[in-house]
Amino acid sequence: MKKLSVLFAAVMMVVSVGMAKAQKIATLDVIGVLNAMPEKKKADTDLKAFLDTKQAEIKKKADAGQAKLKQYSEEAPKKTADENKAREAELAKMQEEIQQMNDKAQKDFVAKQDAAYEPIEKKLNDAVNKVAKANGYDYIMDANSSAFVFKGGPDATPAVKKELGVQ
Repeated sequence: MKKLSVLFAAVMMVVSVGMAKAQKIATLDVIGVLNAMPEKKKADTDLKAFLDTKQAEIKKKADAGQAKLKQYSEEAPKKTADENKAREAELAKMQEEIQQMNDKAQKDFVAKQDAAYEPIEKKLNDAVNKVAKANGYDYIMDANSSAFVFKGGPDATPAVKKELGVQ
């Protein structure tokens, strides 16, 4: 029994010493760093231009559809049932085409966004890893993350910005 209590005390000492070792933790304003990177600014501008172009194409098609709908609605009483049915089918097809254009634009945007942001994320992660190793940080946490309530470690934002050459 005495051996068991000595063993328990030894284990508790080892655990408490391991827990007492201080971890070097820093915070990083990830959004602030990303927004300061010229590559991110250019990617955002390019993506906005792409999205605006796609939205303009879809709007043009939708406006044409609205004009036809108005025209067909006004002419419907003067047309035969077969003609009105054909026109309804034409409008339904046009609506389907608009929906397909919208779906394709969304998929194209996501693919373009992923391709544009991938090298930026890699560059940021490489800089964070280099700063963490150079300063001996055990952890760098996003300063804007709601996952942690306490944020008391040193701020690595200036060092990462300096590493990236941005202000």
